[in-house]
Amino acid sequence: MTPQADIGLIGLAVMGQNLVLNMDDHGFTVAVYNRTVAKVDRFLANEAQGTKVIGAQSLEELVASLKRPRKVMIMVKAGWPVDDTIEQLVPLLEAGDIIIDGGNSHYPDSTRRTRELAEKGILFIGTGVSGGEEGARFGPSIMPGGAPEAWPHVKPIFQAIAAKVADGSPCCDWVGEEGAGHFVKMVHNGIEYGDMQLICEAYDLMRFGLGMAPAEISSVFGEWNQGKLESYLIEITTDILAYTDEDGEPMVDKILDTAGQKGTGKWTAVSALDMGTPLTLIGEAVFSRFLSALKDDRVLAAAELGSTVAPIGGDKAAFVNDLRDALYASKIISYAQGYMLFKAASAEYGWQLQYGQIALMWRGGCIIRAAFLDDIKNAYESNPELANLLLDPYFKEQMQAGEAAWRRVVARAVEAGLPVPAMSSALAFYDGYRRERLPANLLQAQRDYFGAHTYERVDKPRGEFFHTNWTGQGGDVTASTYDA
Repeated sequence: MTPQADIGLIGLAVMGQNLVLNMDDHGFTVAVYNRTVAKVDRFLANEAQGTKVIGAQSLEELVASLKRPRKVMIMVKAGWPVDDTIEQLVPLLEAGDIIIDGGNSHYPDSTRRTRELAEKGILFIGTGVSGGEEGARFGPSIMPGGAPEAWPHVKPIFQAIAAKVADGSPCCDWVGEEGAGHFVKMVHNGIEYGDMQLICEAYDLMRFGLGMAPAEISSVFGEWNQGKLESYLIEITTDILAYTDEDGEPMVDKILDTAGQKGTGKWTAVSALDMGTPLTLIGEAVFSRFLSALKDDRVLAAAELGSTVAPIGGDKAAFVNDLRDALYASKIISYAQGYMLFKAASAEYGWQLQYGQIALMWRGGCIIRAAFLDDIKNAYESNPELANLLLDPYFKEQMQAGEAAWRRVVARAVEAGLPVPAMSSALAFYDGYRRERLPANLLQAQRDYFGAHTYERVDKPRGEFFHTNWTGQGGDVTASTYDA
């Protein structure tokens, strides 16, 4: 077979098919293969009919159809299916060829695959792709990382098919080495968990605190989407709350209140714990999904313990305005925490992540696309060494402007008995981050009392450790120093 395809793609589920059609739209010839070969024939006879897409009946045929250096994109379920596919591919490839994993893989797996394939002369790219099936078809956000030598070969394809912002810039650029691409996608998904939970808390306060009907709440979200909260998730929430079932009743009221997840939010929270980064809001968003899954337990608890939900009285319009500001302030915290994790990962793995560029990649195509990502991009372009997003002049001003409303909303939610774990944890983080002195001095004293873990002193240089024999019987032996 004469090589003629620019890239090969394995895995013809919805995302894979739509990426293929997107590439074809942009003039690239794509060869496709699926483990269930009949799916290749169906794709060519239906969705890909009339395109330049080449169907392959085996991996050997797929590889034979590719121009050198061969580029093969894998769109299969994360985990062992990716490793299994790579294992079958490697004997068919040669040094300098490129394997791309476009699934939702865990970033340590991408780091491992980059290193293992490098030993065989194969270049690996772990690529985060966000935007769902619509984004894959018409322009996703693409976050590639892995072997830098591979980037020039896939850059024209990826940047062509990616979403574009207003000035035409593609929502795709090189992220960093090894697992950096999938790490950035993981954090994207963690922030997505946070955004969705915050929106749900705002909905809950309006629905059960103010007694507003879904259609009325839809109008509120629609209005918010015209301002600084403009985002894809606010937009679809507006649509969802306005949607009615065949009987004319709100569809949202008929959906069981148990949320699923695929694990990327949990990965983000675990990574934050591993790196000592306080991603409190995203952690609460993950736990909220866990709590929602305990439906039977909650039904029993409601019957046994009763409900403390009470109406939120007073000026409804004023509370809704406060809620808008509280949602925005909490959203800023979510992104600030996500960027703190980026900073920790850059230090841990030497990735030198480009923070402003990441915001640009998220500006279009992806699920968390939002107007204020331009402000994040501007913040890091103005000061690449910015210690925390909250210290940027624009975000500092926004937090100060929304703080009073934020406190009122959280206080009223507590009084009403309506849980707002993401909003309240965001506020607690904001208060804690701004405190020059926290009560951890007492905590460290407790650790030293029962475990001789030592402590530092405010009147001595950092890095010097001390121990007190609190009982007079503990002696001078100490445990190893602590990791902050």
